[in-house]
Amino acid sequence: MYQIKKYDYTPILGWSLTRYDLFQTCRRRYFYTYYAKHDTQYPPDKIRFLKEMVSFPLAVGNISHEVIRALLDRLLKAEKEIDRERFFDFVKGHVREYCTGNTFREVYYGEKTETDVSGIEDEVKLCLENFLNSTRMAWLLGEAIGTKGDWILEPPGYGESRVDGLKAYFKVDFLFPVGKRTYIIDWKTGRPHEEKHRKQLLGYTAWACSHLHINPDLVTAVAAYLKPGYEEREYEFSERDIREFVVLIKRETAGMYEYCTDVEENIPKEKGAFEKTDNLETCKLCNFRELCF
Repeated sequence: MYQIKKYDYTPILGWSLTRYDLFQTCRRRYFYTYYAKHDTQYPPDKIRFLKEMVSFPLAVGNISHEVIRALLDRLLKAEKEIDRERFFDFVKGHVREYCTGNTFREVYYGEKTETDVSGIEDEVKLCLENFLNSTRMAWLLGEAIGTKGDWILEPPGYGESRVDGLKAYFKVDFLFPVGKRTYIIDWKTGRPHEEKHRKQLLGYTAWACSHLHINPDLVTAVAAYLKPGYEEREYEFSERDIREFVVLIKRETAGMYEYCTDVEENIPKEKGAFEKTDNLETCKLCNFRELCF
């Protein structure tokens, strides 16, 4: 059974792929996302409300992840054949519950007049039908089910870890052994992004090797794209890849540290030091755009 180490709380910022991507995309959006309580211009509740809004693509991704996790969790308890009619009834209810409980950015900013519940449901159903009909699902039920006692399904918390002493976050979707190999699968509902997704799966592999004491030569990392059709891209990494990744994480973390007045306490510089992007296409996809315009 894999054992995941837990860490005591420290305020210092931790690297994650999402955090650094945001840092590179727009420093101001990064500030609002991670340092709202330090803003002196807008109430924290207002910033928090904007931060928590979801988009239609994000909803499709979140719901698909949640349902696949529930499906795999159900397989841990019982290996009975899936009743597809009941399964998709569950999906329909979950979509409507999710849509009712969230504010959508596209509606808030007037790009759509109402939440497209049926459109989201159709996209989620496509993702899940593709997964259920995939050779990977058949393989899981045939080859991997025998080691289900060692499956890791989105471990609780934020996936806090350490990379050569630095705080970092890696939260795998699905990790499991088959024979001597360990497999890591990350579900994707968007388009393939070779550089970004390879980096993410390299991070998961580095985490698994460090904290679960696994040899990288025995790890297969998989980006599983759920639409428009089911497609996978497999990655295998070496010790050298992992060493280079550690160097990269140190460099990227140091870049984020430069925007702190107190690194250990994670106290940011004034908001004005966090530059706004000049890419208006990026602004169109930002929850906080009303604060900048």
